[in-house]
Amino acid sequence: MSIAELRIQMLRRKPMGQVDDEGPADEQLARSLGLWQLTAIGVGGIIGAGIFTLAGAVAHSVTGPSVLISFLIAGVASAAAALCYAEFAGMVPKAGSAYTYGYVSLGEIAGWFIGWDLLLEYIAVAAVVAIGVSGYFRFLLGQVDVTLPDWMMGAHGTGDGHVVDVFAMLFCLGTAWLLSRGIKSVGRFETVAVGIKVALVVLIVVLGVFHIDSANYTPYFPFGQGAVWTGAATVFFAVFGYDAMSTAAEESRDGKKHLPKAILYSLAIAMVLYVLATLVLTGMQKYTEISPTSGFSTAFESVGMPGIANIIAIGAIVGIVTVVLTFMLGVTRVWYAMSRDGLLPEWFAKTHPVRKVPTRVTWIVGIGAAVMAGLLDITVVAELTNIGILMAFIVVSVAVIVLRRTRPDEPREFKLPFMPVVPLIGIGFSLYLIWSLPWQTWVRFLVWLVVGLVVYFAYSRTHSKLERTGTAGAIGTLSVDINKRDSEGH
Repeated sequence: MSIAELRIQMLRRKPMGQVDDEGPADEQLARSLGLWQLTAIGVGGIIGAGIFTLAGAVAHSVTGPSVLISFLIAGVASAAAALCYAEFAGMVPKAGSAYTYGYVSLGEIAGWFIGWDLLLEYIAVAAVVAIGVSGYFRFLLGQVDVTLPDWMMGAHGTGDGHVVDVFAMLFCLGTAWLLSRGIKSVGRFETVAVGIKVALVVLIVVLGVFHIDSANYTPYFPFGQGAVWTGAATVFFAVFGYDAMSTAAEESRDGKKHLPKAILYSLAIAMVLYVLATLVLTGMQKYTEISPTSGFSTAFESVGMPGIANIIAIGAIVGIVTVVLTFMLGVTRVWYAMSRDGLLPEWFAKTHPVRKVPTRVTWIVGIGAAVMAGLLDITVVAELTNIGILMAFIVVSVAVIVLRRTRPDEPREFKLPFMPVVPLIGIGFSLYLIWSLPWQTWVRFLVWLVVGLVVYFAYSRTHSKLERTGTAGAIGTLSVDINKRDSEGH
């Protein structure tokens, strides 16, 4: 194959018309989600380990009380990207989220890499959140004097005698089981669980504000002002749940109208709660005393409110489970979309004949997340997660600029304001946050991308549905025309 032909394959785009026609009805996903169920899934994905676990861990070891600023920085970057996602969601309400957006606007190789990236990152998010759930579960066991063997209480290196985090593994497998029951069951569970979670955060803020000691805010930058950027890069994974929610586009009753609203609503609700909760947490306890695994429970226990601490632990478990659910939903839908497009074996795209969910992928993801959650430290997994999601945000921000230029007349239910300033802000923040991550995270990420490159050239390039059908969007067609003219000597 010539370089020119290879370039055509890599740059071919999925046509908008093909996005709307996704095969036989018996292999499509069931549409049953409304606006508030989508918003609940988004809030469920955003609010969870970020408040109940990661805020305490970052405050304790990375930023001190200035973790609030870290969340605000991450929120600004996330908001810029959220507006880009909202515009795309109103145009392409299909499974796959950033993968599909990249495929229709930047070409197959860009879509492939972002999809391959999200497969790892979403599984890692589910794993890191499951570890957070496990921390609160262990706190509850300690409150009722239940002692279990040390080997099953955490991954190796996280404590004396720890070998594997059994509870985190069980949470991942249980979530896979719930996802396999069908999207209607998931929507009902998310709506109820998110209601409980939001009520819990409000309870934390209302009760905790009376126990704030302003002395705990001093020093505000114990690790230096630059640490807030490292903190922002770490907590960033706590503010992008709407990304995973957008992968459920095909299961929405009216995706073009509901998805943009759900993305913006969910991020706005979450950021208000994050700011208030972190302000209370760092005010109730000195940052050096905040528990990195069960911050709010230990904070309330420290001020003589063990009953509230137990309620928080129980509510945190329910609330954090919704994050595991959202991101495992996300990765299964990205995998489903890539398989349906032929970039991965179509065996994975088969849906359950009754429940209309990709059960094969769901159980593979559940087992993969369980292994990662059981064997890895929470900080390592969180950093690996963030570099991939930040890359996805960059791709989506670039893609929305490209599509405005290449398809200016395409109908859009939502148009992000201040184009191209907003996406450029998202790109700039994302690049800076990526630069703040440890070099080891870069190595792990690059290794995964190299593996993806091998898979693409060994399988995906020749099995792509665009390759088999001979259809491609404007970029691919333009390349064909240019090469045809070159061969004719023009």
